[in-house]
Amino acid sequence: MSASSSNTQAHRNPPFRAEHLGSLLRPQALLEARKTKSKDEIADITDKSIKDAVYMQKELGFHAMTDGEYRRHMFWGELFPSLKGMTVTKDVNIDMFRTYVPDIAAFMETNENPDETVICTSKISHSGTSPFLPELKYIQSITPQSEHDKVKLTMPAPEWYHLRYKEGRAYTKDVYVNDEEYFKDIAKAYQAEIKILYDAGLRNLQIDDPNLAYFCSEKMLQGWKEDSSNSKTSEEMLDAYIALYNDCLSTRPSDMHVGLHLCRGNFVGSRHFSEGGYDRVAIKLFQSINVDTYYLEYDTERAGSFEPLKHLPRHKNVILGVITSKFPKLEDREAMKDRILNAAKCVAEGSGESEKQALQRLGVSPQCGFASHEGGNLLSYDDMKKKLALVRSIADDLWPGEP
Repeated sequence: MSASSSNTQAHRNPPFRAEHLGSLLRPQALLEARKTKSKDEIADITDKSIKDAVYMQKELGFHAMTDGEYRRHMFWGELFPSLKGMTVTKDVNIDMFRTYVPDIAAFMETNENPDETVICTSKISHSGTSPFLPELKYIQSITPQSEHDKVKLTMPAPEWYHLRYKEGRAYTKDVYVNDEEYFKDIAKAYQAEIKILYDAGLRNLQIDDPNLAYFCSEKMLQGWKEDSSNSKTSEEMLDAYIALYNDCLSTRPSDMHVGLHLCRGNFVGSRHFSEGGYDRVAIKLFQSINVDTYYLEYDTERAGSFEPLKHLPRHKNVILGVITSKFPKLEDREAMKDRILNAAKCVAEGSGESEKQALQRLGVSPQCGFASHEGGNLLSYDDMKKKLALVRSIADDLWPGEP
């Protein structure tokens, strides 16, 4: 049975009241091992680091456990390079990129090429083997069977290697005539990936997507408008991406929780890429994409107000990323609780619920992971633990006794 947007009740546990967004700071021993140790030694140290990270999450009271993304270099992992038809290339010409897309613009400011470039060179299909399966299997091996449905795995957005490229440059014209053909095969590959993970026991999936937040950026939207190579308006492109999402998720089983994480960049040195509130995309984001939960960046004014949450349907949740993962200074707990209660007021105003009812569809988290890149953000491992403890304490105050 597939999940449907017609569900009238919000999915619970997952999501949990206290969440984090997947990536955790790597221990120094793991980072050093990757530079100096053999492949087998690195594997042993990675396993130990993941065990320690899972123990830390349990100790702090988190239920949607991840492996910290310790087996990855970047948050998006190896899904796209693993697909048949996709080619990783280092020999890139900046002319192929939309240089106004925020992360590409940031690379250009430092005279760097994008960290990884993957383009389609032949028809796309799934290989039949998931690059994420070893991650899932290992964390299942070190947690009780009763907790396997809570384990969270993250994957990249389906349009990750599309928005950044100028029109027609994500694939060669002899392979796909247009975006619609390309998206159709991307969706089939995602359907296959999700089925493999579901059959292996995954019930809690989080899709990480900075790209959708870029449609909140005035700078990007202006750049899009000025780019004569675009045949679609930015609104039409957003609509196409939403249709792609729904195609990707059209066959997912109803007992698989899917969350969508939006942020505005979380790169080396705690760098962000874009700014802009959710107002521009709220109706389509919340009402048209068939996911259960939104993990939203809300740690700075860059993300705007809570007003867009008035458009959240009654059957969906929002986890509010009011704690920053970028810097060590701890937020004021009472002030963060007040912010979450203010968010509940906005949700209630839009849905016609009471504020108490609206609060039942909210949770709290950092705005993003602590290490979207393996080098991590500008805080220490102990700082990270303090941030996570703060998240848990806020959740305990607002939703006492709930996971």
